[in-house]
Amino acid sequence: MNRKRVVILGATGSIGESALKVARDIPDRMEIVGLAAKSNAQKLAAAANEVRPTSICLVDESQVDVLRRALDYKPRILCGEAGLLEIACLSNADMVLVAIVGTGGLRPALGAIQAGKDLAVASKEILVMAGEIVMREARNKRVHVLPVDSEHNAIFQCLVAQASPLAKSPEGASETHTPLSRDVRRILLTASGGPFRETSRKDFDSITVEAALKHPTWNMGPKITIDSATLFNKGLEMIEAHWLFGVEMQRVEVVIHPQSIVHSMVEFTDGSVLAQLSYSNMCFPIQYAVTWPDRVANSLPPLDFSKLSKLEFYIPRYDDFPALNLARRAGEVGGTLPAVMNAANEIAVAAFLDHEVRFTNIWDLVERVMNQHTPVAHPDLDAILAADQWARAQARECVEALNG
Repeated sequence: MNRKRVVILGATGSIGESALKVARDIPDRMEIVGLAAKSNAQKLAAAANEVRPTSICLVDESQVDVLRRALDYKPRILCGEAGLLEIACLSNADMVLVAIVGTGGLRPALGAIQAGKDLAVASKEILVMAGEIVMREARNKRVHVLPVDSEHNAIFQCLVAQASPLAKSPEGASETHTPLSRDVRRILLTASGGPFRETSRKDFDSITVEAALKHPTWNMGPKITIDSATLFNKGLEMIEAHWLFGVEMQRVEVVIHPQSIVHSMVEFTDGSVLAQLSYSNMCFPIQYAVTWPDRVANSLPPLDFSKLSKLEFYIPRYDDFPALNLARRAGEVGGTLPAVMNAANEIAVAAFLDHEVRFTNIWDLVERVMNQHTPVAHPDLDAILAADQWARAQARECVEALNG
C-alpha cells in the first residue's frame, strides 16, 4: 500500500485545513512530513502538535518565538522565504501541496519539481503566471502535477476515466496530462456564478464588500471569494486548464452551475460528455490528488440523488462579467500577459476590500493595466516576476488616480 508523504505549503488556510482532515481520514495512505504557513504561528503550532511533522516553516520570522512556545514537541523549524523553499524540497517527502494564495508559492513549487517531488496544485497563480515553465520542468523531471482545484481535479478524473490504461501506469507527468486530452473537443469549467449571478448590471456600482464576501457555496478566503464574485477565479482557471491539460484556450469554456454538484465536464470528439459529481467539499479533490491513481474509502458523504431536486446550467453573462474575456485574451496571447492580469487583479481586489475602489473598478483596472503591457513571449522566471511587479505598480497608480 502506497503511503504518500506530503508537505503542505499554506497549512493554515482553508485548503490546508481540508488537507489535514484528509490526513486524519486516511492515515494509512497519507502522512504529513512538513507544514508551512505565512504568519499564523498559533494555528501552525496547533496543526503541527496534532500531526507532528518532522519539519515546519513560518515565513514571518518575527513570529518564530511565538511558534516555539506553542509547540509541545521539537520539530526542525525553518523560517523566511529560504525556509519555505527548503521545506518544499524535503528529502523524505513524495509530494508538495501548494496552497499559498498569491505569487509566494511559485519558487517553492519549482524547487519541489527540481527536487523530484510530485506537485499538488491548489494555488492558481503558479500555473497562470508560469504554466509553460512549470509543465516543462515537470516533464523534464518526470514528476506529476496534480490539480487540487475542484474543477481541474474533476477534469483530470474525467480524462483518466476516459483513458484508464494510462491511469494504471503513471510513468511521468507527460503521460498524465497532454496525451489524455487528444480526444477532447471542449473542457467545460463549472462556476457557481457567485453572489451576483442574478444581480442586474445596473446595480453593480452599489455592490458592497460585505455582499461580495457572501459566497453562496464555498467557504474561502477573501481574495478568492471576491474573485468568485467577479468571475476572475474562473478566468484564472481557464488559463490553468490550458496548461494542465495541453488544450488551446478556444477549447476551454465556462458554464454557470449554481448547485456546485457537477464540478466540471469534458466533451470528447464523439460528442460524449463525462462529468465528475460530488458534494462541495475540498477534501474530495485533495484526497484524489494524494491517492491517485487509486481510489480510497473515506468518511466523506456520498451524493444522495433523492435530495438533488435539479441541476441547472447557464451561459455566463460575458458582457456583465468581463473577467472571462480578459482571461481568454491573456491565455491566448500568453507570455507575460497572464502574470500581468493576475497581478493587476490582486491589487484591484485588495483596493476593493479596503473600500478604495468600487466593485466594477476591478475589471476596469485589470483591463487598463493589460492594455499598457507589451507581452514578452516564452519568458523565464525573472521576466515573469518583473512583469508581476510592473503590473502591481501600474495597478496601484490606477487606484491612486481613481482616488485622486
